[in-house]
Amino acid sequence: MGAVAPGDLLKAVTLRSRQQVRLGDILLTHGWVSEANLMAALSRQWGAAVVDLIAAPPDPRLIDLIGPEACLTGGFVPWRRVGALTLIATARPEDFARARAQFPPGLGPCRMVLAPEADIHTALLSRRQTALIRRAEIRVDPAQSCRSRNELRAARLALGTLAALGLGIALAPIPIFALLFGWALATLFATMGLKIAAASAEYLAQRRALLAPRRGPRADLPMISILVPLFRERDIAARLVARLERLHYPRELLDILLVVEEVDTTTRAALASAALPRWMRVVTVPDGPIRTKPRALNYALSFCRGAIVGVYDAEDRPEPDQLHVVARHFAESPPDVACLQGILDYYNPRTNWLARCFTIEYAVWFRAVLPGLARLGLVVPLGGTTLFFRRDVLEKLGGWDAHNVTEDADLGLRLARFGYRTVLIPTVTEEEANCRPLPWVRQRSRWLKGYAMTWAVHMRDPRKLWRELGAWRFFGVQVVILGTLSQFLLAPLLWSCWAILFGLWHPVAAILSPRLETLLLVSFVMTELVNIAVGAWAVRGAAHRHLIPWVPSLHAYFPLSAVAGWKAIYEVIVKPFYWDKTAHGVFDTAPRHQPAGRSERVAAIAAAKKPLPDPVRIALAPQID
Repeated sequence: MGAVAPGDLLKAVTLRSRQQVRLGDILLTHGWVSEANLMAALSRQWGAAVVDLIAAPPDPRLIDLIGPEACLTGGFVPWRRVGALTLIATARPEDFARARAQFPPGLGPCRMVLAPEADIHTALLSRRQTALIRRAEIRVDPAQSCRSRNELRAARLALGTLAALGLGIALAPIPIFALLFGWALATLFATMGLKIAAASAEYLAQRRALLAPRRGPRADLPMISILVPLFRERDIAARLVARLERLHYPRELLDILLVVEEVDTTTRAALASAALPRWMRVVTVPDGPIRTKPRALNYALSFCRGAIVGVYDAEDRPEPDQLHVVARHFAESPPDVACLQGILDYYNPRTNWLARCFTIEYAVWFRAVLPGLARLGLVVPLGGTTLFFRRDVLEKLGGWDAHNVTEDADLGLRLARFGYRTVLIPTVTEEEANCRPLPWVRQRSRWLKGYAMTWAVHMRDPRKLWRELGAWRFFGVQVVILGTLSQFLLAPLLWSCWAILFGLWHPVAAILSPRLETLLLVSFVMTELVNIAVGAWAVRGAAHRHLIPWVPSLHAYFPLSAVAGWKAIYEVIVKPFYWDKTAHGVFDTAPRHQPAGRSERVAAIAAAKKPLPDPVRIALAPQID
């Protein structure tokens, strides 16, 4: 047809021989052919007509026979019935024979026609958008979802518990204090013991990694879809696009979806004014009874093209080679590794004291505790970003719980219940530290509220959870989630013991002997030393070494968490599904230090620079009428 320059066609064929991606997608991604010419060429190749789905929308009754989600995933839509024959419009003619084998018998004999994938999506949304968004709200099994939670009963239980404690303190203050203080001590030692075990496991693993053998040849790169949920991000949209363009991954294998709420006219207008490349799309989420990040992710999941699905936040600044690291880890991991979690870091730790403490806390969590939990075989509560999943597993689990405000931690627990593992990978994504006190408390209270809801949902049937996780991981869940919540709520009881050092009377004197009081204070000092040691080890790298002197100041930082904990309990009772939005772009400036995680990236960068395997010739399957 003369529609492609010979040099461009040669480059496209070379890329196609190295990667599992359609030749037409390569040509379109790099702007080497127009979509009209591509559809004309496909029509000639396959002997199929090209139809206009916008001018002639599909029959919704035929869509219902297959299901709109299956149509979106497969890149096709049943268009018309002509006599006994059903015409199926597809953007992937080479996959039509395999898709047709799974069509329900009610469709009858089928014949292929062609249409651009964007037109197929538009046609499906014009007919079945409501069905898709309702499905996004209820994808997760009701037994493992917050949507089946009895709000009135939960509120009454919480209020009743608080009232009982208040009455008990009035009538029997010492026994009630002893009960609460004992639980606070138990959870303190349990969480501290787990932190020591996790940090030690990660330390030993890193020592062994220095002697690990060199990796084998590189596997073919897969297509990766990235979901980026946005909400009221007027000032960050352009910078987000620029950051994502820094990713060193073949553009024909990159599928980035900017997920925007229908009511968010601010962000939609900002994106409309930005020049988006073809590998970056906007998915608009219809409004509904709830408006949460997991609901938006579920809706956008059906639009993904990749076998791997990742999630970034609006303010994220991922390392350029990150997707190569992800692809290689999935290729080298067994099938039960369904999720990869990257390391989250902050690019503005020098903003103020709160930013420094937040950066130290994140370093401890993502560089010591989470990888240690994974190495110990425990459940990993996922972070909300730099997550990558095998798509088939994600869809098997029903995606995210649309009613949970910490959908990441919940999904990590559901992955473990189904027998899958999460692995921490040595690649860093930088974020903006939330370093203003009130926004910090609001953000932390949302996380703690989600922890409380997640624990309550999965503990509906403790025996079943025990059977699915096993005793070791069940214990880990109780320490990580219930222990963390208990520490934030009851920490003031423990902090009050420091008054003993000043000779002040404390209720603990009524239940402990002077020797035990001294032992208690010594144990408190030891826990502080452990926190300081793990914190200093976590920020030992060149990028954050300047934070080591600030590690002891975390003792004054954690009281904010107690405020957030009680705010979270209040919201669990009165507004459990409320999403307290975190503002982004407040301190969004270029980093004044070298990129975080530099030493950890050396092996990954070296692997990414290895040559691709020899080209493999793949013949196109013949058309089947």
